[in-house]
This record gives sequence, structure tokens and C-alpha cells, in this order.
Amino acid sequence: MKIAIVTDAWAPQINGVVNATRNVWQQLTAQGHAVLLVTPDQFRSVPCPTYPEIRLAMTRPSDVGEKIARFDPDAIHLMTEGPLCLAARSWCLRRKRPFTTAFCTNFPTYLALRTGISSKVFWPYFRWFHGPAQFTFGSTPSIRQSLADEGISPVRTWGRGVDLDNFRPEVLPPDIFFSLPRPIILYAGRIAVEKNVEAFLTARHAGSKVLVGDGPARAALQARFPQAHFLGFKQGADLAGVYAGADALVFPSLTDTFGVVMIEALACGTPVAAFPVAGPMDVLTPTVGAMDHDLDRAIERALLCDRDACAAYGKTFTWGESAREFLDGMKMAC
Repeated sequence: MKIAIVTDAWAPQINGVVNATRNVWQQLTAQGHAVLLVTPDQFRSVPCPTYPEIRLAMTRPSDVGEKIARFDPDAIHLMTEGPLCLAARSWCLRRKRPFTTAFCTNFPTYLALRTGISSKVFWPYFRWFHGPAQFTFGSTPSIRQSLADEGISPVRTWGRGVDLDNFRPEVLPPDIFFSLPRPIILYAGRIAVEKNVEAFLTARHAGSKVLVGDGPARAALQARFPQAHFLGFKQGADLAGVYAGADALVFPSLTDTFGVVMIEALACGTPVAAFPVAGPMDVLTPTVGAMDHDLDRAIERALLCDRDACAAYGKTFTWGESAREFLDGMKMAC
């Protein structure tokens, strides 16, 4: 099958959209499918306001359409709602080419947090963007219900996976972990206001707080919370070691559509503490994590979880299954 995937999120960005796109692309090409990736690095771009590492492609629908037309795909998928996918959407509608979309990032809520304006102001754009699609992918039942409540339908399932060759319980932790007071409580992800990192840093539970990742809020938070250990960006075996060496991962976000870091940590045998919101409610079970409106209570209960059970559960999330769900959708879209 020939599939064109257009995305505004691509390397060198580090986020869940890039991760999902890259892994499904690799899975599909390994199965013999032909996949065209249309990404911002193929066009002139400008930095996104407040997120300069995110490049926004400045191009015309005809330029994007030329790449798609040359490839002549059986199915076209738009991963994001930014300018590159907007151009592809325009070209598809003019040429009466069917396409699918995905709701990977809860931008209405993110924008509300950054601007102080109600998310209701932003939802009309997303209804408009996804409206002509044959269907929209949602990663969890909660997100799919949220989309339906906002008038976006039909919605199909497309879950996420873990690189099980990399994320394993036996990976050695970083040297710093051997000198830190236990328990080691970990945050992994972008350090930005929409991730609610401050809720993690203000948790009262004893032990050591470790943060992996980077972002626009890091400098300010590092200055305010000097007792926390900010390790910066990690990937591959280094990231797996941080997961495996921690006693619990704290996932404080109230806005994520899934939260891949949760299943990566679980695959390393590390339980998860979170708020009872979309994402954690869809991923976690009482055996492998704890959810509570009081994050300290969630941490306390998560620390009691059996690490072998966490690792076994984490292994059920594979990129092979994620790719199968995506491919089933593409076949339906033909």
C-alpha cells in the first residue's frame, strides 16, 4: 500500500507526534508498504512563537500537492493541524482527494493555558479542520469521546507503543541515582507550562525529585526549585536507565492525549502516579499505577505497585499493534 503522511511535527523536534510518526513509518516500511513523509524540513520555514525549536513550514497547497501527486498514494493522512497540513488539506479538497486526520495534541487546552482565553474559542478551528476528513484518529477512549462531544466525528482508534528493545527493567540507571536519597520520583517530558510540571515539583513526598527533558520553563523552574535534579534531554539507553532506576514516574499533565512516557516507564518496571484525567485514566490500572486529585497520595500508592507487574503490562503496548491500527484505518480510507 502507498501512504502519504503529512506532518508539521518532525525532527529535530522531540515529542509524541514525531515519535508516533517515525515508529509507524518504520513499522510500515518494514512490512513492505511505501510511505511518503512530507515534513517541514522540505520547505522554507520560520520558528514558532514561544517555541523556536518548532519550525512552521511556509508553503503553498500546490507545492505540497505536487509531492503528494508525484507519489500517487492510495491514502493520505494529515498528522497535525499546522500550516503544512493545512496546505495539504486545501489541496486534497480542491482535488477531491479523501484524507484522514489525527488529534495528537490537545491544542485548544494548550492555547487556553498560554493565553488565558477559554478553550471554547479555539475549538471551532479544529472542528473546521477535521470536519472534511473521512475520520479522525484518537489515541484513547477519553480523547475519542472528547472529540465526539466537540462535534468531531467519526473517530477511530490509533494507540501508541513502546520500543521494547530499548525500554527494559534491566537497563542500568545513571550514576547519580546511586547517591540520591530514595525514593527517586521522576518527571520525564517537555518542561513547559502545559505539562503542569510545577505540580510535580511542589509535591511534598519525601525522597529525590529528578526531571528529564527540556523546554521553555526549565530555567525558571530550576531557579525556583534548586533541590530538584534537572538532567536535561535523554534518549535511548540513557532514558531507559533513568526510567528503570526511578521508584515512580509522576505524570502531572492535565492535557495530554496519551502520555507515551507512562508506558515507557512501565515497560522498565516503574509504576506511575498521575491525576485522574484523560490519558492516565485510559492507560493505568490499579496494579501498575495510582491516580488521585492529591498527587502525594497517588505517589504513595504508586510506590507500592509490583515492578514485575508494571513491566509485564508495559510490554503489551507495541508499535507493531499501533501500526496495525493505523494501517487498518488507511485501508478503510482507500
